[in-house]
Formats: sequence, C-alpha cells, structure tokens
Amino acid sequence: MFDQKKIEEGVKLILEGIGEDVTREGLLETPQRVARMYQEIFAGLYEDASGHLSKVFTVDNNEMVVEKDIVFYSSCEHHLMPFYGKAHVAYIPNGKVVGLSKLARTVEVYAKRPQIQEQMTGQIADAIMEHLSPQGVMVMVEAEHMCMTMRGVKKPGSKTVTIACRGIFQEQEALQNRFFQMVK
Repeated sequence: MFDQKKIEEGVKLILEGIGEDVTREGLLETPQRVARMYQEIFAGLYEDASGHLSKVFTVDNNEMVVEKDIVFYSSCEHHLMPFYGKAHVAYIPNGKVVGLSKLARTVEVYAKRPQIQEQMTGQIADAIMEHLSPQGVMVMVEAEHMCMTMRGVKKPGSKTVTIACRGIFQEQEALQNRFFQMVK
C-alpha cells in the first residue's frame, strides 16, 4: 500500500542527512512533490498485467507479431536511480492476439517498479506467455542506467541489452534471427 506521509518523512530525512535546510523556500514542498512522483513512477507495483492482456481477438493467421521501440522509464532497485530505453516484444499467436497498445501497457506495468532490467525482461515475457498462451515470446530490452552513467563508473551512452525467449523462440534460432532483423 502506498504511504505518502512515510515517503514525505523519508525525503525530509534525506535532505537533512545531506546537510540541506528543509525550511529553505525551494525545498519546502519537495517532500510532497517527491511522494507524488513516486506514486506515479512506481504505479506498476499496484497493477497486474493480466488486466491489459485479457482482451484478446481470434485470428486465423499465426505469424509473428512484433511491437518494437516501446519507450519506458524504470528505476534500479539497487540505487533508486532511473534506467530507461526501449523494449521490443514479439510473439507467435496460437489463435489469439491482443491489441498492440496492450503490449506497451504490459511493458509499463513492469517498468514502473523498482527492479533490475534482467528481471523486468523476463516478467514481460512470462506475462505474455501466461495470459495469451502463444506458441512463443521474445523480449529484448535496451536501456541506459543512470547508476552507471552519472555515478560509479560514469560511462554515459553505454547500454545494457537483455533478452528473454520463451516457447518456440527458445527452440528455433531462425525465429530469433528474424526477430533481431525486425528490431534493427
């Protein structure tokens, strides 16, 4: 359950901890602003992808469906710093498809949680497998991590790429290669 007051108290403690004056004009409403922001950027904690993936349509064609360049913003669970990039999702239907916007919404559900990219990639693939029962799913996520670019190793522009294959995509390298060609 989201606790706005607890977040506000925590932000105030952080500001005091770094030596800021929390009564300074520019910081007076910062705890409330940060709490509202956290409610938005961590909204995926209170959502289930099944709601987005439940509306399906019957199809005769079981050819690959690809939704690429789905922009997302997430937060690294280790530093609570942003990572952001693009997700590419493909699946081979098994007589049922979902509206394309629902794939993007599914990415959002998992992106709007504090977590690691590797886990998010797998969660997206698993949700699609569970709720659509396709022949297979492949998800590729490319992201830049602020915990690597503005602190620590400080390597801006470096990207992390994660891939999850399920079902027929695990078995057929030709399908994987076709997916990679399509998302190039």
